[in-house]
Amino acid sequence: MTGLVLAAVSTAAPRSPLPARKRLASATTLAGVLLLALGGCEVGAEYRKPVSELADFHSVDAVEARDATAPAPRLDTWWEGFDDPELTRIVRRALDQNLDLAAALARVEQARAAARGSGAALLPSFDLSTQASRQRQSLESPGGAIGRNLPGYDRNQSLYDAGVAASWEIDLFGGLQRAAEAATAEAQAANAAHLGTRISVAADAADAYLRIRGDQARIALADEQVETDARLLDLVRRRHAQGLSTEREVAQAEALLAGARASLQPLRIDLEAQSNRLDVLMGAQPGTYAALDPSGTIPTPPAIAGGKATDLLRRRPDIVAAERRLAASSARIGGAISDYYPKFSLGALLGFEGSASDHLFRATTFQPQGLLGLRWRLFDFGKVDAEVAAARGAEAEALAQYRQSVLHAAEDVENAFTALVQLEANAQELEREVSALARARDLSQQAYQGGVSPLTDVLDASRQLLAAQDAHVRARTDAARAAVSAFRALGGGWSSDTDLGSEVADARND
Repeated sequence: MTGLVLAAVSTAAPRSPLPARKRLASATTLAGVLLLALGGCEVGAEYRKPVSELADFHSVDAVEARDATAPAPRLDTWWEGFDDPELTRIVRRALDQNLDLAAALARVEQARAAARGSGAALLPSFDLSTQASRQRQSLESPGGAIGRNLPGYDRNQSLYDAGVAASWEIDLFGGLQRAAEAATAEAQAANAAHLGTRISVAADAADAYLRIRGDQARIALADEQVETDARLLDLVRRRHAQGLSTEREVAQAEALLAGARASLQPLRIDLEAQSNRLDVLMGAQPGTYAALDPSGTIPTPPAIAGGKATDLLRRRPDIVAAERRLAASSARIGGAISDYYPKFSLGALLGFEGSASDHLFRATTFQPQGLLGLRWRLFDFGKVDAEVAAARGAEAEALAQYRQSVLHAAEDVENAFTALVQLEANAQELEREVSALARARDLSQQAYQGGVSPLTDVLDASRQLLAAQDAHVRARTDAARAAVSAFRALGGGWSSDTDLGSEVADARND
């Protein structure tokens, strides 16, 4: 780095320490007053939060018009709205034990520490130092060659010193202040990201739980169908033994039973995978917690208060984190611009230095020092230009990312609302289909036993019923999962008692 560095230093070892102290204090005070009189100037534009215009959600009316039996739950504890104690227990355990959440919290602590460090750079620093040294001087060295000719010269020498040093880089043009602002904004972004991880952990735990309940329901349905198909095969075999059915009908019934049994293996694979996923979300080895009682049912999605689109700007931690990173980028522009200007620093040392420890703190050993420093990248403006341009480019990128995060948030909400409404409607239609197909299968079996209709009618009715029942369970599961996605998209899962700006309070004051 090229630049201009100037320094003014005053050292003395007077007969009396009092005048020296007065002169040092006067010089330091004068320099401080002159520099502070010039201060109060911060380079770079003041940051202003970008204005985002969002229209109301076009699907919110359909969501709020759903036939929900209970009022909408609080967004910070939305999982309680499913009225499933097991789901509530699992989400709470995941929030207490999840390792991704622990890592996000550790990142918050790192960012806060960095912000505190940047804030401390604005303040003077003080150092206490003491030193004792012992040396045997070479007689061939310049000092030894002269000293050995002097009477009483002793080549064994001791040196003792003690003192207090103070230094302060005066933030005349606000470069350090801008750096502190950037670090604070990054700490706030890290805190918002931690809240975002909390939302994701709660939603992922609920999603895994719902998929487990869906798989258990589908397995129970398949087991029931296997029993039904086994009874049908037994009936066909008895009729074949009596000469009332053909070998082809026996083979068809065997194929129907084998198909029902074959549907179980994929469901058990997914059930195991979701159980393992849930254990990992709860910070445990797979197989520790997630063996759920299969008698549980798929919970009904609760009511959802859609709210206004503009609420996303406050509730969605990813939007807040993107906005805070934009604020940090804006502050870094000011930090880069400050390098166009000189940087001043003050330093002072009050110390004692002598050759004997018992005579160290005397007027004759008192050695004060004062320093007024100037550092200026006077011949490096080309590089400063590049740094400022890079900072402005980073801000433009952060602004685009912020706007994109707002659009993605609105997209998430619209998609989740639409999926929830349509899947619930789909589940209702499938429920009517299942009821009709169950009657059709029962009538087909009765007609077959009476010799009125062929076995193919029974087989077709059984296959259609099994497919409709499985689709109905999947639709109910997916509807509940869509409700979870809606709560996630709305930014639910952290306390809304205070504004998020208070949640991510000034890290320098922690």
